[in-house]
Amino acid sequence: MSPISTRRHGDVLIVTSNNPPVNALGHAVREGLVAAIDQADADEAVKAVVIICAGNTFFAGADITEFGKAMQMPMLPMVVDRIEACTKPVVAAIHGTAFGGGLEVALASHYRVAVPSAKLGVPEVKLGLLPGAGGTQRLPRAAGVQKALEMATSGSPIGAKEAYEVGLVDRLIEGDLEQHAVAFAEEVRDVRPIPKTSERDDRIDEARANPGLFDEFRKAQARKFRGFDAPEANIKAIEAAVAKPYAEGVQTERQLFMQLMSGTQAKAQQYFFFAERKAAKIDGLPEETRARDIRKVGVIGAGTMGGGISMNFLSAGIPVTIVEQQQEALDRGTGVMRKNYEATAAKGRMSAEQVDQAMGLLTPSLSLDDLSDCDLIIEAVFENMDVKKEVFGKLDRIAKPGAILASNTSYLNVDEIAASTSRPQDVLGLHFFSPANIMKLLEIVRGANTAPDVLVTAMGLAKKIRKVAVVAGVCYGFIGNRMLIPRQTQAMQLLLEGATPEQIDRVHVEFGMPMGPFQMADLAGVDIGWHRDPNRIENIRDALCAIDRWGQKKGAGFYDYDDRRRPSPSPKVQEIIDGFRANAGVTAREISDQEIVERTLYTMVNEGAKILEEGMAQRASDIDVVWVYGYGWPVYRGGPMFWADTEGLPKIVEGLKRQQPRLGSDFTISELLAGKAEAGEKLAR
Repeated sequence: MSPISTRRHGDVLIVTSNNPPVNALGHAVREGLVAAIDQADADEAVKAVVIICAGNTFFAGADITEFGKAMQMPMLPMVVDRIEACTKPVVAAIHGTAFGGGLEVALASHYRVAVPSAKLGVPEVKLGLLPGAGGTQRLPRAAGVQKALEMATSGSPIGAKEAYEVGLVDRLIEGDLEQHAVAFAEEVRDVRPIPKTSERDDRIDEARANPGLFDEFRKAQARKFRGFDAPEANIKAIEAAVAKPYAEGVQTERQLFMQLMSGTQAKAQQYFFFAERKAAKIDGLPEETRARDIRKVGVIGAGTMGGGISMNFLSAGIPVTIVEQQQEALDRGTGVMRKNYEATAAKGRMSAEQVDQAMGLLTPSLSLDDLSDCDLIIEAVFENMDVKKEVFGKLDRIAKPGAILASNTSYLNVDEIAASTSRPQDVLGLHFFSPANIMKLLEIVRGANTAPDVLVTAMGLAKKIRKVAVVAGVCYGFIGNRMLIPRQTQAMQLLLEGATPEQIDRVHVEFGMPMGPFQMADLAGVDIGWHRDPNRIENIRDALCAIDRWGQKKGAGFYDYDDRRRPSPSPKVQEIIDGFRANAGVTAREISDQEIVERTLYTMVNEGAKILEEGMAQRASDIDVVWVYGYGWPVYRGGPMFWADTEGLPKIVEGLKRQQPRLGSDFTISELLAGKAEAGEKLAR
């Protein structure tokens, strides 16, 4: 049975798509749309057409199950051209989301009406692509070139009200969408000529009057687009819409689309799209496992992490009791939280009422006893095993039966923490990334005794607070930080051998990372995890910390900083490095960029393979999700494991073997990595 049905209302043909859950534009839908338009053209009694969708949304885009397969006819460009060529006016009635191909169907329709809650967008750039069914040519003609550039290069949707203001939507519908869309179709059924978006020039002429528009846009977005291919291809396609007749512009769009489609970036970004969805699935849990009810959350510690963690729950409407030892620390922490909310409100992302609403759900306290009615308690205290065990011992006595006890540890053994309670089944790790109210990643650490319903609850809660959760096993540093260790170790060793912080950071930034290892250390704080004894100087970091070079917060770390936190190479740091080098009897040598890649990035891949080998991550794609969302690994490279596959595993193994003498006596190449390289297999299938 076709997902497309038709019925008449007077002389209006109502074409309805019912292809749950998102009315994706799969083969049967495309075929049905063409047949419906043919029917409208052939029936003299039909004077106008309304295209509408059943369920929660208008066409929300392509059918992802068709990704990577040969496309069946008719392809979407043919479908939208057929809609626009209809000899009767076609009205697209939009609710929910009109994304990607869905918006292209709407653009090919002669008119667009929408409910105020609808969203319209072209998210293809997030998959390393561009709208390939005339979208880059019709969108600027309907919404204007500036708006088309913003939408196509960001992939972010706009609301129906904004779409109406820029001319993308012809009427906002209050009330029954179908009823009003039919009434609108009856209004326009006799209007001739029928307005075709592809033939409009008025919005294009606006851009022709401003020849510097495209270069200004590129310049303004240069930092955001650095390294990505798709945003520039989208810009070029929209440039073609301004410079060429529609028929030629569509050819340019098609050429650019095919170039992107065959490139590694689109493959990486599409891989990551599926990786993120796979991460939500936990292997080996009983199917009937039900989540526990979380109505109130407790957070211990009102510092940067504790405050940020609390904000996630408050923003989701979940009450939080936050506990500190001293009133001053409690006031400071809650003050920072309010300030953060007010800064968000100042940017127009939330209202003053929403700020008050969120803060109204917060109960500050100086007593752990006030956590006795919480369903989930998250400890965010100092990263020290003895301190954490003491806290969990107290929680064991205070928390109600069935409450989940979580540690926000970055490295420590969750099983050892759980053993300090009489209920290890209720304990797990919830490793938030800093700043916790902004970063999307949440590592959920599954202890040896963590109950299935505790895991399921944590995964569901992550979704509610808009985090992307990945399950990790218990090992030092879990997934992300464990892989960071070889990178940081080798970066420090490379300093002794002759590289500079600037060179190592530059290699990482050119690779696509937001910052290099030393820039990151300075931002996070060089003193994090430092033993705090200025007389115990065993390495370069100890030496920096001993003289208060703790990073940006002190105006000095691996770099010197001016009053606007702009870095410059530090003669003092070079002097410290030279001293350590002399003591170690090492002669500085020229170090190539490739050696830096092999010793800092190849070793990360190797550690990731060991994590898989040991079962500390469920799948290679989970590791990639951790690194893209937790550490800024460029999504156009898909994550470290996908990147290794792209480079070729034999090349990675060969590089590791070449560097092995310099990687330390305890370094070993992962058996899984070596085995897959030899067998011609991949890590991230």
